[in-house]
Amino acid sequence: MIRKRRASTLVGIDDTDDRSGGCTSYVAYRLAQAAERDLIGCPRLVRLNPSVPWKTRGNGALALRFGRGRGRPRTIGRLQGRPVRAYPASRAAVDPEELLDRLWGVADSLAGGFQPGANPAIFTALRVPPPSLYWRAVRGVVPVAEYADFARAHGWCRTRGGRRGLVGAVAATAWRPRDRTYEAIAFRQERRWGTPRFVSEASVRAMDLAHPQTFNSYDWRRRRTVLTPHSPCPVLLGVRGETPNAVQRGLARLRSEPAQGWITFETNQATDDHVRPGGAPIPRTALSATGSVAQRPRSIRGGHVAFSLVGRHALDCLAYEPTKQFRAVVRGLVVGDRITVVGSIRGTPRGLNLEKLHILRLATVRRKVANPVCPCGTRMSSAGAGQGFRCGSCGRKSPSTTATFADLPRTIAPGWYEPPASARRHLSKPLKRMGLGDAWGPHATVARISMPIGST
Repeated sequence: MIRKRRASTLVGIDDTDDRSGGCTSYVAYRLAQAAERDLIGCPRLVRLNPSVPWKTRGNGALALRFGRGRGRPRTIGRLQGRPVRAYPASRAAVDPEELLDRLWGVADSLAGGFQPGANPAIFTALRVPPPSLYWRAVRGVVPVAEYADFARAHGWCRTRGGRRGLVGAVAATAWRPRDRTYEAIAFRQERRWGTPRFVSEASVRAMDLAHPQTFNSYDWRRRRTVLTPHSPCPVLLGVRGETPNAVQRGLARLRSEPAQGWITFETNQATDDHVRPGGAPIPRTALSATGSVAQRPRSIRGGHVAFSLVGRHALDCLAYEPTKQFRAVVRGLVVGDRITVVGSIRGTPRGLNLEKLHILRLATVRRKVANPVCPCGTRMSSAGAGQGFRCGSCGRKSPSTTATFADLPRTIAPGWYEPPASARRHLSKPLKRMGLGDAWGPHATVARISMPIGST
């Protein structure tokens, strides 16, 4: 069902970048001012299914709203020294067809705009698409033709090189947050694109300590900055957090090379929106599943750790080498442990790539510490595999259960566990956002790695 006509005009943008460069968030940042219309609310950075094979990097699409501003505007960014302001509400929409023509022309001529290998798409509309179009695109693989047909039937759109970009453009405008976060993204000066970035690591550490409402900025275990990209795109850095004020204050604390400006995005990052609760393990989707460990974890080539889980569906689960110390938690599992796994399903070989792990109940691990003593006073010996014990003096026999056993201590405990910040996906919800603390944070110790990140 299409929602009622809005007092603002929706704009969705996707697929302006390719693997060689560009950035859709940068295009949206520049269009926010170049539209010469009142910006309504923060632009939205909407991450979609991270498992689709044709994504460039973070599979992000952008949505903006324009209209005739109402209320007191607030500064949400700066562009080349000028403030970027957004109004809290709109009195009226603007012409969507005229707006589409203007935005396409600006993006097409913009340095860092449409990249040669991209299939850019811009969609404008006066009515909000059904939220199902967002949920299907963030949790699965959807037909391009369906989203393209919707765009043409219920709005105005333009594409180049293909229609795939309309999936993200439509889905981004259909997002109605159940949960949300924010990211203040700073962009590099054009003359620095493609060169090494400079962001003071010491300032990132200080910011992470001073602003607890931010997250995924620094990896304290690996001693590395996480808020800078590694591609030749125009992004300098991005501070992620719970509120616009938190990310803007965090950004102001950082020391870096000069930026051409910054802007605050409302995002679905760190929300787990991509995760389906239960269901079948369909390739290129993410799910949470509960079961029992059926095979003791084993190290495999490449430094990865794998184990088998049996529940509603049998799953081979994998913790990749980049998850580093998280693999020690996985190695601590034994057969019979009851756990919930969260992750993405790979196609070949079929299995689940771990994003989080919840240990619900630990199995008891017992070890024989002594053979039984015969009534005649002699310590018995094994009579053979599965045959119990036999006294060498009098020949008396005793079952295997008469040995003395002790419960072994476990290196892990019930609770939630996650990889360190440098190995998390954009959409994965950090345990810090679940109110469970951050065992990889600045005050963690090596000893705490074997302790639960969150208790049940």
